Amino acid sequence: MRIGITILPQDPWPVARRKWGAAEEYGFDGAWTYDHLSWRSLADEPWHGTVPTLTAAALVTSSIPIGVIVASPNYRHPVPFAKEIATLDEISGGRFQLGLGPGGTGFDAAVLGAAEYSPRERHDRFAEFVSGLDLLLRHELPGSGGVSFDGDWFTAVRARMVGAPAHHPRVPFVIAANGPKGMRLAAEYGQGWVTTGRDGAVGEDWWTSVADLAHRFEDAALSVGTDPLGPDRYLMIDSGGSYALDSIGRFDDVVGRAIELGFTDVITHWPRADGIFAGSEDILDDVAARLPALHEHGGVIPKLG
Repeated sequence: MRIGITILPQDPWPVARRKWGAAEEYGFDGAWTYDHLSWRSLADEPWHGTVPTLTAAALVTSSIPIGVIVASPNYRHPVPFAKEIATLDEISGGRFQLGLGPGGTGFDAAVLGAAEYSPRERHDRFAEFVSGLDLLLRHELPGSGGVSFDGDWFTAVRARMVGAPAHHPRVPFVIAANGPKGMRLAAEYGQGWVTTGRDGAVGEDWWTSVADLAHRFEDAALSVGTDPLGPDRYLMIDSGGSYALDSIGRFDDVVGRAIELGFTDVITHWPRADGIFAGSEDILDDVAARLPALHEHGGVIPKLG
């Protein structure tokens, strides 16, 4: 079991720098941030750019994998975004992981004046986004004249990436999906699959939905000829109406249940002072004390104190 931490891009850089560095010192297995222009209840609060934040994070860390959880086509085109991601991966020394999702229907979807798309249109657009990034991030062969594709949603005409990718064959994809078509896409293109469980479900209903989705992902993987145990499985554990870092007991419980359901990774959020994900940074000390045993003993949570 690997434990990841999400650091929302809200703090002034001197504060954020401390958090990114501390995530590495604590021994977390990955440090992530969101990719939004604004987000839900925090829409009127400071919210910094994703790529500059991750670039700075890459320069103040040296070993921890870093990534975005998750980028969407709501306001991004594969060509310039692939260039940014490839550059980030090179700066980080091949530590970058790219979370991808179809994008919600809120502010990020409307800010550029786009029409409201149907679920099918959103999936079709996402599928093109993923396939385009897959081609671009493998980089063009020397002398090939670049990467070209012409879809219903995105076009590239002899796009140049330049240079060999830091990751081979490309940056790892962690694809968010709850529906069957999205899960098949995740199984086909993803090195990882991530879920937040069923929207609106809380408590035990949420855990039931998580178990069901894990089984459905296995079926989706088999349907596209992928080993169901091949992609990593990520669970966003601050879902289902609770926050995993409310207490160390709560953290132990959700991690243990995620292990039982076959997840390889869980991701929580750095505690905020108030509002969503409100909590104490002291809990992080207790979590950090558990990380070596989680790594060494195959996910067995040590009993401390």
